[in-house]
Amino acid sequence: MVVSDLTYINVTGKWHYICLLINPFNGEIVGYSADTKKDAELVYEAFMSLTKVEIFHTDRGNEFKNKIIDEVLKAFEIKRSLSKKGYPYDIAVAEAGYKIIKTEFVFNRTFKNLEELKRELKNYVL
Repeated sequence: MVVSDLTYINVTGKWHYICLLINPFNGEIVGYSADTKKDAELVYEAFMSLTKVEIFHTDRGNEFKNKIIDEVLKAFEIKRSLSKKGYPYDIAVAEAGYKIIKTEFVFNRTFKNLEELKRELKNYVL
């Protein structure tokens, strides 16, 4: 099982987005991506860096609940699990992961562009 959510990072005055896939049992980041858009493609790219997972648990955001992600889940034979409507506690592990990312990885740093953000995120995760 993995849990996921999205967060934003300021890159030279423009918002960029990170998608993390987190193992809720040990907090390990098992998949990740970064891009200029907050969309299904961002989530798809995180899946491309992923190892075997049985369940994908997220909130009900459009980035997660759409045809592209349906196809990815089907291709990887991963079951979907959505949080209850209005109940954010289901993805608390993902939210906690982003707090760590923002304090350990983002705080007091400036990224010049998307490529630098992706490179540094990869170095941080691996």
